Amino acid sequence: MKMDLILKFLKDIARNNNRDWFEKNKARYVAAKGEFDNVVARLLEEMTKFDPSLGGLDPKKLSFRIYRDVRFSKDKRPYKVNMGAAFSPGGKLVQEPGYYLHVEPGNKSFVAGGIYMPDASILARIRQEIDYNRQPLAKLFSSRSFKKYFDGFDDWDKLKTAPKGYPKDHPDIEWLKNKSFTVSAMLTDREVTDRKFIKTAAAVFKEIKPLNDYINEALA
Repeated sequence: MKMDLILKFLKDIARNNNRDWFEKNKARYVAAKGEFDNVVARLLEEMTKFDPSLGGLDPKKLSFRIYRDVRFSKDKRPYKVNMGAAFSPGGKLVQEPGYYLHVEPGNKSFVAGGIYMPDASILARIRQEIDYNRQPLAKLFSSRSFKKYFDGFDDWDKLKTAPKGYPKDHPDIEWLKNKSFTVSAMLTDREVTDRKFIKTAAAVFKEIKPLNDYINEALA
């Protein structure tokens, strides 16, 4: 496993984010992408041990393209400066809970999970589950193994006030304000390039499994 090869390529493309450089270094990209696909495949193998719902997925279809969609963005850089992959029973880019791997140099890598930007109907059902059945979530968030990696939900994507139908003084209002229900754990470059990286990432994902189960119960 050559994670240093991936990080080195991503560092260089961040400094040379243009099509001419990319074309001249296409072979380096192909090598880095191949290594990342290998990481995804090995990680998926570990993850299916605790989440059988991921069985049967094609690891080569779980990674995201390096090409950015710049049509509606002020940032016209053509390439991403990270590599990412999403794991869920339906593959990637689906409205269901899952797991996400993000590799980016500069100690910006992370692993995450939960459900990202669900549509209004799904969001309403998750909030209702929290309102009616908070205890499993509270128990998970207070567990020692979970707190080793996470400090509750990510708070980057929240309403400024209480969602419609819930009082501002609801005891779980900070949970209910979320528009995404995700947790994430940062990884250093040293952790990413460590020979135990696959097991490290899989161990973090395993702690996310009960959260995904809770969300799936809400959507059942």
